[in-house]
Amino acid sequence: MVKPVMNVRDYARLAQNGDWTDAFAEAARDVRAAGGGTLHVPAGIYESRSIELYSFTTLRLDNGAVIRFSPDPGEYETIDMEFEGIPGKAAKPLIFADGARSVRVTGEGVLDGNGAGWWRAFRENSLRRARPSLVCFRNCRDVELSGLTLVNSPAWTVHPLYCDHVTVRGVTIRNPADSPNTDGINPNGCADVRIADCLIDVGDDCIAIKAGTEDTPRKRPCENIIVSGCQMRNGHGGVVIGSETSGCVRNVLVTGCAFQGTDRGIRVKTRRGRGGVVENLSFSQLLMDGVACPLVMNMRYFCGKGGKEPFVRAHFMPVDEGTPVIRDVEISGVTAIGVTACAGFLHGLAEMPIERVNLSRTTVTLARGFPAYPAMMDGAERMEARGLYARNARDIVFSGVRVVGQSGDAYDLDESVRAKIEG
Repeated sequence: MVKPVMNVRDYARLAQNGDWTDAFAEAARDVRAAGGGTLHVPAGIYESRSIELYSFTTLRLDNGAVIRFSPDPGEYETIDMEFEGIPGKAAKPLIFADGARSVRVTGEGVLDGNGAGWWRAFRENSLRRARPSLVCFRNCRDVELSGLTLVNSPAWTVHPLYCDHVTVRGVTIRNPADSPNTDGINPNGCADVRIADCLIDVGDDCIAIKAGTEDTPRKRPCENIIVSGCQMRNGHGGVVIGSETSGCVRNVLVTGCAFQGTDRGIRVKTRRGRGGVVENLSFSQLLMDGVACPLVMNMRYFCGKGGKEPFVRAHFMPVDEGTPVIRDVEISGVTAIGVTACAGFLHGLAEMPIERVNLSRTTVTLARGFPAYPAMMDGAERMEARGLYARNARDIVFSGVRVVGQSGDAYDLDESVRAKIEG
């Protein structure tokens, strides 16, 4: 059976005063009524508010097509949503599918989130609800985002939440370097995610893999994630895990990626109270240029709700269900140049050290004159061209690792670290 194609221009009668919201809504409903099909967007500029898609729908934007979303935060519907693991009220995402199957958002066009008004309201503390993502799939199965350029997102750009079988391929994401919380791609509580051949240049983490916090009612693992062939620029972290780890993150493979000017390259962050296990991580064949720190594993992350509590800062706490775990990490084939803070930063907990990390076939070349904080945690110092720093870690293996141009020793390890240095 041939699926129908609905051209949004055929609904131009519903585009009042240049606002295409009703036209998109009617076209999407017609696609749903037909049992699925394509909502086609020819070249042109289309102003709109939120667009909701349904099962078996493809939204296709031709080259030259731009969907530009309303700049007025007051025009958006408020829905229940999770942001940074905390349930609450949020503006409805700009492209949204909820509980749908087989949804595609594809083509050669542009989705412009028109985020400046949202960023300004956030800085002025005048928002009444959380900002929307640019694209959000929630409780969906078999979804794909491909080919498009996404710019100026109000907050997180692509947010798959509690989804299975997610593909993001060949997407370009550009948000200003100073735009707040404009992460690139944030799978949250998802399974079987593939992110490939994307260029991500944003104001926060480029890719952040998340699994809820202690405040999240529905804690679901984020697992079986593959990131390959991506370029990441200017974000706070290149590929990040956490700090929302309560539901567990496992089976993550990152390979063949390049990081340019990101504050950190590989970044794993969590803290006491979050709980959850982060395990079975593999990072290989990575190029980094001008990052502050190529590798960070931080179990005392202090940003966000509860991050400044005394138990987060404490030297030692009893192990309980809120104690996080990081273990079984393989890192190989990393080349990093122009590294400004330190070659690597691992800081576990006294009661729960980071376990079983293998770093091999890696060269890090340090640069002087740009001191920076390698990790966001209480007591962390600014570093400049330091070597590999580790505290509270055991069964760590450094094999064939070269550190060049460092200030001081290549390895800064104390009695809390059990490590082997080979080659």
